[in-house]
Amino acid sequence: MRHTISVLVENKFGVLTRIAGLFSGRGYNIDTLNVAPTHDASASRMTIVTRGDDATLEQIVKQLNKLPDVLKVQDFCDGEYVDRELVLVKVAVDSKSRAEVMQITDIFRAKIVDVQPKSLTVEITGTESKVEALLELMKPFGILDLTRTGKVAMPRK
Repeated sequence: MRHTISVLVENKFGVLTRIAGLFSGRGYNIDTLNVAPTHDASASRMTIVTRGDDATLEQIVKQLNKLPDVLKVQDFCDGEYVDRELVLVKVAVDSKSRAEVMQITDIFRAKIVDVQPKSLTVEITGTESKVEALLELMKPFGILDLTRTGKVAMPRK
């Protein structure tokens, strides 16, 4: 089962290393990790997506709370949060397929951010399911390159 965890940490050197070390030292995998400062320059928010059952997640949360520089740990359950991911995908196009790729991009409210003679680079922001749906439609054209930010999330309350 996939879990999204928000970890508010002090914005200090070595915090990311300690948290990543906690996961690797206990054999837990991180599916995605996103870290950035918050509105308060002294704190950063880490959004971690990991897999495990409820007992595993409980252990992860307990261990995170024990680390120095961790201010708050929050496990998000379905419906309690808003999440988004940003993806840049470079798609192969020719004169025949260019219009079709542009049409699909419009349907998904994505943006074309770079145009080259044999490729288009598309930016899409949305939920994981929206991103995956666009990527599936782009596969037949040929995905030349892809980069993802990983999930960012905030509580609804």
